[in-house]
Amino acid sequence: LVVKAIPTSVKISISAGIGLFISLIGLKSGGIIVSGPDDALAFGDLSTSKALLFGIGFIVLLFLEARRFRGSMIVSVLVVTLLGIPMGVTLVPESMVHVPASAASAAFRIDILGALRPEYFPWLFTFFVPDFFGTMGIILGVANRADWLDEEGNMPGIERCFKVDSLSTVVGSFFCMPVMTTYLESVSGVEDGGRTGLTSVVTAGMFGLMLLFTPLALMIPLVATGPVLAYIGLQMLGSMRNINYGDMTEYVPAFIAVAMTIFTNNIANGLSLSVLSYVFLKAAAGRWKEINPAMYGLAAFLIYYLSTLV
Repeated sequence: LVVKAIPTSVKISISAGIGLFISLIGLKSGGIIVSGPDDALAFGDLSTSKALLFGIGFIVLLFLEARRFRGSMIVSVLVVTLLGIPMGVTLVPESMVHVPASAASAAFRIDILGALRPEYFPWLFTFFVPDFFGTMGIILGVANRADWLDEEGNMPGIERCFKVDSLSTVVGSFFCMPVMTTYLESVSGVEDGGRTGLTSVVTAGMFGLMLLFTPLALMIPLVATGPVLAYIGLQMLGSMRNINYGDMTEYVPAFIAVAMTIFTNNIANGLSLSVLSYVFLKAAAGRWKEINPAMYGLAAFLIYYLSTLV
């Protein structure tokens, strides 16, 4: 109901906002972009080993993508990881095998009734909204790259994705894990051809197997995945061409969705402010009939959420 109520322009722009968001993560991992004075973004030191490795990885990735080589992203990660060994960026572990410790000490240390006290409601709400809307934005962004969205920007069967996400969040809480959400990096699987649930099942199996080889997984430096994230984010900007730039009630909310996702470093914030601006502009233009009735309730819901952040 919520996904269908949100206008197409907002759903499209959220995909682009997520794209810039993960591109920024990738650029930061390589030290290309850093937080300067007053938290302003600035160029990092491009003479460092990390920046050099990022550049090599990005060039390798672009070359292989131009040649339409399947598996280009994995090759780029491996090249950067191996080159990082003599450069001191990749740390080779003494042992490749590690048996994970027992989770018994953290499992089921919960107090559900205590968490339901009225004074804790704002905290529960603040956990829920970013998880729900962050997940929704990521699902729509990934689905957009996989060409699964219909003409109105909806994804058929999206409720199944929400069920998986909510189930993982609930199960994780029994082991004292924080709110879990769908990975932005899922787009990399789509870009390399993944289109079915089998992709996710195999990936999950590999994650489970890597519990025995965590030193090997941790050996891969963040800068190795940086070029992949930056490239994927660039590709996700293509959805913005479908925005109606002749109608300010459509392109202004789209801009807000993209800008505030980046500037607040939060997908839920960008989506919330975009939805509120859409309702306001349509109402100000006297175009009430174009607003889905469910949007009014959603707007009130989001106003309360934003008030908890003040």
